[in-house]
Formats: sequence, structure tokens, C-alpha cells
Amino acid sequence: MSEFLSAAIAFPAVVFGGALVVVVCFWLLVLAGAAGPDSFDTDLDTEAVGFGGVPVSVSMSLFVVVAWFTGLAGSVLVLRSGATGTLRATLHLAVLAGALLIAWGVVRMLVRRFRRYFPAEPPPSREDFVGEVCTIRTGSVSADFGQAEVAAADGSTAIVQVRQPSVPGDVFASGSTGLLYAYDADGEFFWVSPYDASLAPRPLPRKAG
Repeated sequence: MSEFLSAAIAFPAVVFGGALVVVVCFWLLVLAGAAGPDSFDTDLDTEAVGFGGVPVSVSMSLFVVVAWFTGLAGSVLVLRSGATGTLRATLHLAVLAGALLIAWGVVRMLVRRFRRYFPAEPPPSREDFVGEVCTIRTGSVSADFGQAEVAAADGSTAIVQVRQPSVPGDVFASGSTGLLYAYDADGEFFWVSPYDASLAPRPLPRKAG
């Protein structure tokens, strides 16, 4: 037991051990509802290393677990070899590189086998903006001209082309609010209508029990 403990707190197993603690804490937060399993999907792209198709948290957690176990086993073998000095340091570096390589190969194989159980989300579409409220950014909107700013679901904003049917007078001015009610794929613009938040439907008040 003391041999494994010594290996666990020695380089390189201790490096993977620290990462393992982070992984365990993250999944405890997921179980408690304080985080989601897809929390890092928009921050990291794992396609380049062959881990795409599953949530980043799943692939990286598997990578850390496999690397830690491999590094621990390799550290035990180095301690048992009785090597010292430069040779021992070289063997530890070889264990570090081997653990990373083995973990990458194992996780890549597992991801290829199980990615079909994680349905891919449809890519973002301009039609996702239909039904959203926008802010007009041009002095007017006509059947041929107009731009508006609209907020996406992730909080970012985008400038889109907007149009309205020909009507007498200018209904819109810069800074006014509109509602995107349809998208014209051929013209790549949205049809917009005036929007008054005070007239929007509101939930009925609860009856006193």
C-alpha cells in the first residue's frame, strides 16, 4: 500500500492526480445541479485530437482517468526498478509521455465507439431568430433596405437585414423595436413588424387561494 501511495504522490502520477481531483469535483457539481455536463462544449474544440462527437467533459474526464491510472502504474514500475538519478528522471519522463499517448489512444477508441449515443445538436441557423425582438439600427426600414440588431440565445448580438412591406410613412426609426416574424432564405433577410412590449401577452395573475 505504501508503494502505491509513494507512486501516487511522485512525478508524474501526482500531475494526473491533481487533474483527477478537479474532474471528481466537477462531476460532484453536476450531480448537485450546479453545473451541466456540456458546460465546456462552447469553450473547447476537441475535434482536432479525435475526441469530437461527445461532450468535452466526458472525453476529458476519461482522458484524465486513463492517464492517471497509466501514470500510477508506470511510477510503481519505476520505483520497483531501483533506478536513481538521471536514469530515474528519464524513466519518469517516459512514463509521462507514455501515459498521455495511451490515454489519447484509449479515449479516441472509446469516443469512436460510443459517439453515436450522443446525438449531434443542429448547427445554429438564422431562422432561430424568427420570433425574436430586435432593435432597428438604420434610420428607416423599407421593402428594399433596413438593418436591425438581435440577441442570440448565447447572449451574443448580430446585425441582420430586415424588410417590411411597403407602407405609407416611416414606421421604424433608429432605436425602435421590432419583431422578426419571418425569414426569406432567398433574399437572406427577415420580415419585421412594429413591436410594443406593453401590448405583449402577459401571464394571468394567480387567483388567491
